Amino acid sequence: MEYFLQQLINGLTLGAVYGLIAIGYTMVYGIVGMINFAHGEIYMIGAFITTICFVVLGLLGVTHVVIALMIVLLVTMLITSLYGWTVERVAYRPLRNSTRLAPLISAIGMSVLLQNYVQLLQGARVKTMAPVFQGALTLMQREDGFVVSISYQQIVILVITLALMTGVTVLIHRTPLGRAQRACEQDKIMAALVGVNVDRTISATFVIGALLAAIAGFMVTLYYGVVDFYMGFLAGMKAFTAAVLGGIGSLPGAMVGGLLIGIIESFWAGYVNAQYKDVAVFAILMLVLMVRPNGLFGRPEIEKV
Repeated sequence: MEYFLQQLINGLTLGAVYGLIAIGYTMVYGIVGMINFAHGEIYMIGAFITTICFVVLGLLGVTHVVIALMIVLLVTMLITSLYGWTVERVAYRPLRNSTRLAPLISAIGMSVLLQNYVQLLQGARVKTMAPVFQGALTLMQREDGFVVSISYQQIVILVITLALMTGVTVLIHRTPLGRAQRACEQDKIMAALVGVNVDRTISATFVIGALLAAIAGFMVTLYYGVVDFYMGFLAGMKAFTAAVLGGIGSLPGAMVGGLLIGIIESFWAGYVNAQYKDVAVFAILMLVLMVRPNGLFGRPEIEKV
């Protein structure tokens, strides 16, 4: 029971990160109708910016942990959001009225471009960072000495994820931008006719997705302390899997899908074989889609005629 609980905590922490990235996928798909395959690289760039900011603050002598974390988070969000905005302007907007295949190829090309761009700037070697803060809360202890604990970093990740999920839900359902996004999701032409600035709404959606990816990159850097130029590809694929599993276009589905992916990985690595955890994730995705082709929370698309 104790080992099960520890794996559950680890899985929820990992799944929270996947869920944040998956929300960016599902928001863009809901409005534009295309998958932003460069989104994983935006997350990777956020992780690199976090590492660079901590190094710079260390050289400047900023040692107060809370101040350093706030500065790094704000800078990471600002710079990463600019990358998200640029991806929309360069890879999507010129091809918005083209065939559905053209933006898809453009997004894949942007993904490869960003990977190699970061590799050229930062090198192919793995970058490591010392833990910013340590410590954990002990939940229970077995007679043989096995301790079930949740680290302060895991608590921060789970709390931030819950707060962001709540914030995004309020944004979508309670703000003018959210109403504009829902209008564009239903019919971009009609939304434009009633006064919605479609270009600005789509750009804002990409920026919001990039902000969430930046925060995910920030949290992963603090949690693992390791970044490399290829980390965005695998995380992006798993986050995309989470979005499909939950139901592409559904915000709650993206988060639930992310949590499920994280829990599956954690339990498979803990009880079966860590080398085949990725195989287990995609195999379970196929099984779920055989039963529910639209995902757990997805709705069937209704074609307008």
